[in-house]
Amino acid sequence: MNVNVKRLSDQIALPAYATAGAAGFDVCAAEDVTLAPGEVTAVPLGLAFEIPEGYVMYLMPRSGLSKKTKLRQPNSVGVIDSDYRGEVKLLLENTDSKESYHIETGDRIGQGVIQEVPHVDFVEADELSETKRGSGGFGSTGV
Repeated sequence: MNVNVKRLSDQIALPAYATAGAAGFDVCAAEDVTLAPGEVTAVPLGLAFEIPEGYVMYLMPRSGLSKKTKLRQPNSVGVIDSDYRGEVKLLLENTDSKESYHIETGDRIGQGVIQEVPHVDFVEADELSETKRGSGGFGSTGV
C-alpha cells in the first residue's frame, strides 16, 4: 500500500522500516528540542501524512528511547486519523525530576504503525450475551 507523505522539512527523511520484519516505521525529530524535568512537549516530526480512509496511524516512542531515557509518551499512544493533514507531532514527557533531556534534529524518537480500522454501527441493547469472564475487569483473568 502506498501512503502519501509531505515532508515539511528538508532535514527529515521519509519514514523507513529499520528491518524487513519491523511492524513500525521510524520517525525523527524535525528540530532540536530540550525537555526540562517534568516538561511535556509535542515534538514536531516534519511530516504530514495522507492516511487512507479506513486506516489509522498509531504513533509511539521507540522502545530504545523508553529504555535508555526517562522520556515517556503521556497519552500512551498517538492516534492520527485518516482525515488529518497537518504536521504530525510526538507528545513526550521528561519524567526525570533533575535532568533535562536534549533531542537533536534527525534523532529517531518514534515509530508509527498504520493499521486498518473498521467503522462499526453501535446498536443499543438491553442485554448482552453471557461469557465466562462476564463483567470481570482489571486483573480478573490473572496477572
